[in-house]
Amino acid sequence: MVTESDIPPEERAAFEEYVVRVGGTNISAQTLLATDYLNHFNEIVMLLDMVPDMPDMIEECKMWAPKSYQEHFADSTFKDKLLAVEAYDRVPSKFRRPFEETINHLNTLILGGVAKLEDEIVGGTDPALTAEHVKAISRAAQALMDCANAIIHGSDRAMAQVEIDGLLGGS
Repeated sequence: MVTESDIPPEERAAFEEYVVRVGGTNISAQTLLATDYLNHFNEIVMLLDMVPDMPDMIEECKMWAPKSYQEHFADSTFKDKLLAVEAYDRVPSKFRRPFEETINHLNTLILGGVAKLEDEIVGGTDPALTAEHVKAISRAAQALMDCANAIIHGSDRAMAQVEIDGLLGGS
């Protein structure tokens, strides 16, 4: 549970107002974040996982683009999407900083991974090697999504770059 000392005084009043407003929704009263945002990343990971069996799926993957938290909810059918967008500006920096850092890592990983896989497919790389790269990218993306999910539920720790690199096997 978030304690008073966890939130700087200049953030506390706005946070507390929104804690009351998010009650009974799928938005965390502890952080003011919602896990629905992670669906944006689940979709691309599912597409990436299809690439080894259907290399032409890389074209679908290339159409994916990062979306900010607020853009995702503005475009979603999430029941409390307007509240999620409003509440984001009141997320305590204790959670917002590691959350945004994690999302930045995730976006970089996915965009770089899609580009690498496209180069491999176009270049005629051994499909087994491409399949291994897909697994590594998916595994790293899932670890970052797990980290983001933990932050949404009250953790204030982002993954370090060395941890992400370790998931990718140094590639």
